[in-house]
Amino acid sequence: MKAKIVLICITAISALFSSCTKSTDSDDTTEGNWITRSSFEGVARSEAVAFTIGNKGYIVAGYDGTKRLKDLWQFDPEYNFWQQKAELPGTARNAATGFSIGDKGYIGTGYDGYNKLKDFWEYNATTDEWTQKADFGGSGRYNAVAFSIAGKGYISTGFDGNYLKDIWEFDPNDGTEGKWTQRVSMSGEKRMGAVAFVYNDKAYICTGTYSGGTVNDFNVFDPAQPEGQAWSMLRKISNASDDSYDDDYNIVRSKAAAFVVNNKAYICSGENGSIYKDTWEYDFATDLWESKTPFEGAARSGASAFSINNRGFVLLGKSSTYQYEDIREFFPDQEYNEYEDQ
Repeated sequence: MKAKIVLICITAISALFSSCTKSTDSDDTTEGNWITRSSFEGVARSEAVAFTIGNKGYIVAGYDGTKRLKDLWQFDPEYNFWQQKAELPGTARNAATGFSIGDKGYIGTGYDGYNKLKDFWEYNATTDEWTQKADFGGSGRYNAVAFSIAGKGYISTGFDGNYLKDIWEFDPNDGTEGKWTQRVSMSGEKRMGAVAFVYNDKAYICTGTYSGGTVNDFNVFDPAQPEGQAWSMLRKISNASDDSYDDDYNIVRSKAAAFVVNNKAYICSGENGSIYKDTWEYDFATDLWESKTPFEGAARSGASAFSINNRGFVLLGKSSTYQYEDIREFFPDQEYNEYEDQ
């Protein structure tokens, strides 16, 4: 059975290079089912920051096609509704990044239309208040990745006029403003527009673009390891070996969305010369990828994603014509049913 497809075209914020030669949607893939949830109540947008606090998801900032934004919205997946929360006091921006630690959410970096930013803000979900923290320790940048592990946050990669692969650690409990410390850089390629996801206190970074095109290396970061030993590399995410396991791989791209559900990671949407809506499942135990049912909304770039209580959601994003406001939940173990996503 073939998933519904809406044909649209994406234009990138920065020039991208195509290395894609295979179709990104598999007609035969029917494992996994996407279900529409309550549409985002804010203005449609792309390149927004998403993070999770407790059993709620949050969306802040982004670009609506005309202006940068700084409003904050909370999604309740149990009752399927949105609520607007306190606006970010800092500069409106897109292509920023963020993470959560405990009952706090964090956002920093990004682009305001003129400047590459490095200010950094903490959101208290209990009081619905923002507090400015120590500026990001690295250079002002956009299209970086961020994640948190064991009470500390991390920002890596991005673009500041140069493609980057440095990584900075944020300790919110070191002083009143927190403290940034640079860790040893990733061993893989420099990049912007990558994805990052966390599993068992390790962070996984892949996809993205650099000056030569898309990147296919796959890197894992273990902050508990000594400097110089924290990074290791996994199998490449393209058909780069002489073995058969990667013959159908077509995962390289930028500005995709990623989340973790049921001990597996998922990447969908993004762009690489054209726009994508395919979905790829990563098995941490085997270091292998498998194609799943494509995202059932329109193909898009710059979408957001979050995991809430072992549930994965993808939302927002853009085409050359539209900014999107829909949100869908992915059920990886269900058979595709085209009539459920209505």
